[in-house]
Amino acid sequence: MLKGLGQLGDMAKMMKAAQEMQQKMAQLQEEMHNLLVTGESGAGLVKATCTAKGELKSLDIDPSIFNAEDKEVVEDLILAAIKDAQTKATEKVQEEMGKLTEGMGLPKDMKLPF
Repeated sequence: MLKGLGQLGDMAKMMKAAQEMQQKMAQLQEEMHNLLVTGESGAGLVKATCTAKGELKSLDIDPSIFNAEDKEVVEDLILAAIKDAQTKATEKVQEEMGKLTEGMGLPKDMKLPF
């Protein structure tokens, strides 16, 4: 494209690549709001679903665990399911970012602002 201009041609190529990466990052940010992950605890008695951004979307509790004497256990299971979902959300974001950076020729473990 800018042959004969030496380093300017490389700079133009780098700028184009940076713009492409910026567009892909914006698209990935949007996708993270729609990508759902589910965490669970108590062998599936409590399930929490959240977006890959960590926003809690739903909570599913098996009715068999409702017992007044087990209130603290139920609370712990709910918290554990939510934490599991949030952990999976973080892992999913890192996985998707790894794909993006690797596709752009950057190191897979490169930390980008998410």
